[in-house]
Amino acid sequence: MSSLLRDPPLEALLDRLHAQSEGRGGAMADYFGKRAAEGSIDSNAFDDEADRFLSDKLVALDRDKARFCYQLCRALRATRVVEAGTSFGVSTLYLAAAVRDNAGGGRVIGTENEPAKAASARANFAAAGLSGFIELREGDLRETLKDIGGAIDFALIDIWVPMARPALELIAPSLRVGAIVVCDNTAQFREPYRDYFAFIDDPTHRLRTMTLPFEGGLELTVKCG
Repeated sequence: MSSLLRDPPLEALLDRLHAQSEGRGGAMADYFGKRAAEGSIDSNAFDDEADRFLSDKLVALDRDKARFCYQLCRALRATRVVEAGTSFGVSTLYLAAAVRDNAGGGRVIGTENEPAKAASARANFAAAGLSGFIELREGDLRETLKDIGGAIDFALIDIWVPMARPALELIAPSLRVGAIVVCDNTAQFREPYRDYFAFIDDPTHRLRTMTLPFEGGLELTVKCG
């Protein structure tokens, strides 16, 4: 694989983090497969047991999707980026690298509700030398994303499905014309994302969208004039 980021220490860190995430895939599939077979879980409303199971799991955006987001941010020359669902900060590192490479300034505003994950993310940001480009807000995104403080060039929504629409509603007024919002797994979970698509389909929001054929589907939505 050719070097996209052209930052060997960062790419080495990302290799380790992606390997950890991929190593959790079997356990995740087993857990949710078992609960689906039992009929004891609803993807629209995870219960406390599912929340506890996920609370310490490093589940990163797929590498190809994260690399695609980096390229989009470079093409947009993005300097103001929002990420809903930071987790351990893997995708955040790609976004922050793009902001750094675009102008040497700007920032990524991330949000994470799990304190342990936020702590791990901050450690990863420091290890990558990218802490200065990232503002991580801890807590419920319905509070942490209320004030973005300016126009947004790019947003990544990679979070529990019921929180996707609240995230988009909060950031939509700040999206500049031409801004892009990427949301993960919109083909795999099309029905649970119905409220998210209802917001996009409302013409007053001036959003145009298409589902890209990455695994699980990747939604690319553009703010139009």
